[in-house]
Amino acid sequence: MKTIIGRSDIVDFPKLELFGIDIKIDTGAYTSSFHCHNIEVQDGILVCQFLDPEHEKYHEKYFKFKNFTEKMVKSSNGIKELRYMIKTEITIFNETYPIKLTLTERGSMKYPVLLGRKFLTDKFIVDTSKRNLSYQKIKRKIE
Repeated sequence: MKTIIGRSDIVDFPKLELFGIDIKIDTGAYTSSFHCHNIEVQDGILVCQFLDPEHEKYHEKYFKFKNFTEKMVKSSNGIKELRYMIKTEITIFNETYPIKLTLTERGSMKYPVLLGRKFLTDKFIVDTSKRNLSYQKIKRKIE
């Protein structure tokens, strides 16, 4: 049974120590992406920081990934960009799933994370009239 998800939500990325992160559902995107900065490969290890210093959830930590790949991604404006891709975990609707994320500069965007079709398929049905369904479910559980 697939879960209904709205056009946006608030989720956790426990392995990245990021909680309460705003995400946008993007059925036009194949892959999911996360806003990063200071992205570098040093001696075969990917190093980056998630979010921007201005973001309320920013924690200044540098993350290192030994296992990563590169992927050519065509953005919504038609420009192709070579991005690094990592594997991590996302917690949504009180379930934790593995997820592959491409890392990109999204500082000017409202949502630091886009969830694409590859992650959504076989798990969720998108209802664009709804928002924050996972977050509302968690809030009700706490209350």
